[in-house]
Amino acid sequence: MARVKPLEDDHGVIREASRSLPSEDLKVAFLEAIAELEDNDAHRTRTFPKTRLHRVTGLKQAIYRADVTKTSGWRIHVQYDSNRLALRDLVRGKDHDEVIEVIKAKANRYK
Repeated sequence: MARVKPLEDDHGVIREASRSLPSEDLKVAFLEAIAELEDNDAHRTRTFPKTRLHRVTGLKQAIYRADVTKTSGWRIHVQYDSNRLALRDLVRGKDHDEVIEVIKAKANRYK
């Protein structure tokens, strides 16, 4: 059985996803993305085939982005917080290109 990396959701990202994702397919894809992010072996080997987890460039802070689905544009922003993965934000498909502006607009969510 795969070991689970603990997730923090202090900002209600999972609840926000259940309300704002426009289709059932995206909601299922979101849950699959969360499952991949919880997989400790994926973090150990740094392989994330579904979410393509990668660091946001252009910031001092270590903020990472994960795809809900590649084609939809919906993204999950996360940060590592003492051996836990903290969900920080769910970014709409139309806003994912302006990543720095989205992060600055909600700077209180990021440490």
